Amino acid sequence: MKNIVIFGAPGSGKGTQSDKIVEKYGFKHISTGDVLRNEIKNGTELGKTADSFIKDGKLLPDSLMTDILASVFDKLVPTEGVIFDGFPRTIAQAEALDKMLQARGTEVKAMIELSVPNEELVKRLLLRGKISGRSDDNETTIRKRLEVYNTQTAPLIDWYEKQGKHYHINGVGKVDEIFDAISAVINRLA
Repeated sequence: MKNIVIFGAPGSGKGTQSDKIVEKYGFKHISTGDVLRNEIKNGTELGKTADSFIKDGKLLPDSLMTDILASVFDKLVPTEGVIFDGFPRTIAQAEALDKMLQARGTEVKAMIELSVPNEELVKRLLLRGKISGRSDDNETTIRKRLEVYNTQTAPLIDWYEKQGKHYHINGVGKVDEIFDAISAVINRLA
């Protein structure tokens, strides 16, 4: 099973590229953002708790996210692979993900980082907010999310690099060219 962490700041193209991976390779896609938005939309207790964190541009507690992912993951297997989109976001979450996967006899094979400069991210997210109406795509919240990403999430790059699982992809350019670079990584995975 080829489990992949697709990684990058908000607006880096993780969702777009994940859709292409699903289409080409048949992997399952766990987008923590989609899972949480669904819980919020349905007014569940988890959704209410998550909403209070998201509105402030903060990350959810690790134990809460790990429990959610384990539940979703178990519903998707068996499969060729799973794309983790939006998780892990901290080293503690990465360690929790490793433990959760090891308990199921599998592991993360690659962390694929989509690298995009901050000002391009702001531009993309503001445009997405206009199109989708997502309340968290406003400039104040976007800048907070990018600050959280740069201070709390970016250290994961070194963490996965030390394990030999980090792959850097330039996330600026044509969608298909970016996907070709991602495909080259996936095709090399054992």
